[in-house]
Amino acid sequence: MLEFLKVILLGIVEGITEWLPISSTGHMILVEEFIHLNLTEAFLEMFNVVIQLGAILAVVVLYFQKLWPFCSPQKGWIKKDTWTLWFKVLIAVLPAAAIGLPLDDTLDALFYNYQTVAIMLIVYGIFFIIVENRNKQRRPRINSFDELTWSTAALIGVFQVLALIPGTSRSGATILGAVLLGTSRYIAAEFSFFLAIPVMFGASLLKLVKFGFVFSGYELAILLTGMITAFVVSILAIKFLMGYIKKNDFKTFGYYRIVLGMLVLAYFIFMK
Repeated sequence: MLEFLKVILLGIVEGITEWLPISSTGHMILVEEFIHLNLTEAFLEMFNVVIQLGAILAVVVLYFQKLWPFCSPQKGWIKKDTWTLWFKVLIAVLPAAAIGLPLDDTLDALFYNYQTVAIMLIVYGIFFIIVENRNKQRRPRINSFDELTWSTAALIGVFQVLALIPGTSRSGATILGAVLLGTSRYIAAEFSFFLAIPVMFGASLLKLVKFGFVFSGYELAILLTGMITAFVVSILAIKFLMGYIKKNDFKTFGYYRIVLGMLVLAYFIFMK
């Protein structure tokens, strides 16, 4: 029973931090210091990634009408705008896929440590504050996905490559890049959500292939519990973020990242 309570807490952390630009990895590193699941190292490595499938499902459910590319036969079956959006998403995914897939293990070995995570939390927190101050008197030039050009989508994908470094935050890197390129905060956040679908599905599939698709009943129950929790909490987190940015900027998340980065450094330097 205690193990399932731990998994629920991990699912809550994943569901909140995956969509807010505050780095799920940074939070998971801290949480894992206090919550230890009594499972094999191989399973835990897979679990920490595959739990994201629950978070992905939240995006699919919330944005199904916008993401489903087919309509009624009376309207011709095909929603051209939706197909165009998906192609822009796929173009934006390519840079991270081209670099991340062959270097997945190497990047984890080099950068999955508290020093890197803490530095990235602080650095990108500062970037968020600088970008928001810079944009204070500027109006976004891209306020819809129709106005999002193919080249801009590709450049947002380049920013997503930065998230291969733990602590950067995938949503943080793509939102920051999109805002710098002239999108509204709303479009930046939604495009970041949509990018997560192929990226996180691909990462989860890769980990499942490495693990071998062989689970005990207990392991499967643990994994499903984490995914379901992440799904429910992600629904709430996404709704919160989209409501928040209608009236606020991202500077609050920047300050939060800086404080969290300092806490990570302090904990591992003085408490470990």
